[in-house]
Amino acid sequence: MRVWVLRAAWITLPLTAAPAIADGVRNWSTAEQVVAAVLCWLAWGIGLVAVLAPRPAGLTLVRVIAPTLFVAVLVAVGSGNPSTLAAIGGLAGTVVAAVLAADSSFAIASANAVAYGDEQRYPLRVPPALFLGPLPAVRAVVVAGVIVGPLLVAGGHYLAGAVTVVIGLPLAVLAGRALHRLSRRWLVLVPAGVVVVDRMSLVENTLFPREHIQLLRSLAAAETPGVALDLRMGATLGSLVATFDGPAELVLAARPGQDARTVNAPAMAVAVARRSEVLAGAARRRVRVEVGDVPKR
Repeated sequence: MRVWVLRAAWITLPLTAAPAIADGVRNWSTAEQVVAAVLCWLAWGIGLVAVLAPRPAGLTLVRVIAPTLFVAVLVAVGSGNPSTLAAIGGLAGTVVAAVLAADSSFAIASANAVAYGDEQRYPLRVPPALFLGPLPAVRAVVVAGVIVGPLLVAGGHYLAGAVTVVIGLPLAVLAGRALHRLSRRWLVLVPAGVVVVDRMSLVENTLFPREHIQLLRSLAAAETPGVALDLRMGATLGSLVATFDGPAELVLAARPGQDARTVNAPAMAVAVARRSEVLAGAARRRVRVEVGDVPKR
């Protein structure tokens, strides 16, 4: 249902957000207004395709475009040009789109659109520290790299605009690739067991066969993972712990100042969206799970 609400909100953005943005650029030159309009319509069109046909790449794009449109409306409202009705409509429409784009329902739909056979993919939680600066900054680099150059050229600053395009577009591509890694972090339930897809933590996708998983259970927010290898990177909501019948050999991804290394983990902790669904799905695949205080196979 949330995905359908997102689609409805996105389809109506030309009616809610467009008037406010148009009023906000009313004092710009004709060329700047045309470029701004083309960029906005292009962003809306890309987002429309992404929400109607969810894919991981579309998830990345929508999670950049949706908050950008909100900021655009906010700046337009700050200019004082939009009417009260246009301001309210623009802010309401873009807030709904941005909130639903960040919701796990859209991420799950995007992940499972590229699933293979009998598997179910659940996004891993984004590390909270990224929301405090790195994530907004990287999104800003993507947006600035795409729009600043053309707007400078439209404003008559040809040299500065050309230089910005040459530098900004490659930076936008690099930043976009970094963001896309967050859209491809999953816990995957497969007939053979559980797969962790997380190139930020592990060098390669890792299968944990169900016959080697002694127990998969919830981890309370205040509970420490103990001897488990913690792959949550600071996330606690939706935490799960998988305990193995013997140490699992895992290759951790390289991090700044630290090379890739191999560890032997007797257990593993991850933070996943829709934890209750994950446990129910794992139980259907004959993984031993703990529901409440009762283990269930």
